[in-house]
Amino acid sequence: MHLLIIGSGYVGLVTGACFAEMGHHVTCLDIDAVKVEKLKNGIIPIFEPSLDELVKRNVKAGRLHFTTDYPSAVKGAEVCFIAVPTPSDASGSCDLSYVFSAAEQIARHMTSYKIVVNKSTVPVGTAAAVKKHMQQFTQIPFDVVSNPEFLKEGSAISDCMKPDRIILGLDSPQATQKMKALYASFNLNHDRLLIMDVHSAEMTKYAANAMLATRISFMNELAGLCEKIGANINEVRIGIGSDSRIGYQFLYPGVGYGGSCFPKDLKALQAMARDVNYETPVINAVETINIRQKKLLAKKINSYFGKAGGLSDKTIAIWGLSFKPDTDDIREAPSLELIQELLAAGAKLRLFDPVSMHNAKNLLGDHPNLHWCTDEYDAAAGAHAIALVTEWKQFRFVDCQALMEKMQGKGFFDGRNQYKHQDMSAHGFDYFGIGVPAPSEH
Repeated sequence: MHLLIIGSGYVGLVTGACFAEMGHHVTCLDIDAVKVEKLKNGIIPIFEPSLDELVKRNVKAGRLHFTTDYPSAVKGAEVCFIAVPTPSDASGSCDLSYVFSAAEQIARHMTSYKIVVNKSTVPVGTAAAVKKHMQQFTQIPFDVVSNPEFLKEGSAISDCMKPDRIILGLDSPQATQKMKALYASFNLNHDRLLIMDVHSAEMTKYAANAMLATRISFMNELAGLCEKIGANINEVRIGIGSDSRIGYQFLYPGVGYGGSCFPKDLKALQAMARDVNYETPVINAVETINIRQKKLLAKKINSYFGKAGGLSDKTIAIWGLSFKPDTDDIREAPSLELIQELLAAGAKLRLFDPVSMHNAKNLLGDHPNLHWCTDEYDAAAGAHAIALVTEWKQFRFVDCQALMEKMQGKGFFDGRNQYKHQDMSAHGFDYFGIGVPAPSEH
């Protein structure tokens, strides 16, 4: 099948590469000419495991192409995916300007029936609005389908090639038949296709992200209570996760969630609710808890150094800058909140992340108290404390003796509960986790 993917960002590029891998002929279109030229030359603008190899292989095979040319790209496509950004506006509502712009371009250049697929995360009612918008520019028949993505950064290729579910919101027999054929190769082991009405498909994406964010905030709230009453959230997690009705996923406490999806999608849900005068106390609380949680590590560090003259001129090593491992995405990352809090307190920071240093440098810019390091040991050199923010695998097993020899102090603030209190104390660290009391407090 000949496919057009409009938008060559995270969702569009992964989706296009995976469809090409399945044998479809895919054109990825982007209005950013510089990005398109880089993609043509094999330069991938984002970090995602295996994506570089997948793109290059399918470009070489002639199944994957990149362009800025709407007329030819639209004309040759049977199915047009819209995978453009939908950022939050000042009110928290979803900005659909990129979606409508892409839809208009499809309408202006189509010469035959098309299926237009909303892959971007969009509010309920967007498919109908897109259809109405396109009808201003064409009399040629088309269908609009909702096909939300469920890609996790760091495992997006696997998520796309072996999805838990494929959700299609549509009301057209012709579009249903075509979309079933398109996704047939993803359903060889068992049928993952869920077909529903358009509004429900649009809502499912928001509901899924809100549920996951709720689990994270719930565990973070419990972690704070555990610290107060002497319970260990790590043990509580195992205790409740063993219940098959609950399970273990997304029950890890930490320094809050970030990224491009959860914060934005919760704001969009709240905006949708406001528009229909419906209260959402649970969703509101999820966001409130996350805002508080992002400040927790700075609060712990400030408290620790408050007994030693404060943070002024103290050096803190920051391990991990991306919002999660296996991605270079720093959007809404908890590290950013921590960095700003510590800088405001006068601390000197030594920063390291395996892949997101470039993005972090571009965002944070030059600052006399920021030092960019080559690895986690370099970051620890001369530090009075280490703050682990992102749980990259290479941080799991470190030479604690080598760290202690490099450091000026012995504070260790584990924002992801990657280590055990007893082990770190035995190595001489003053260890602080999330929801984990000291052994003497048991």
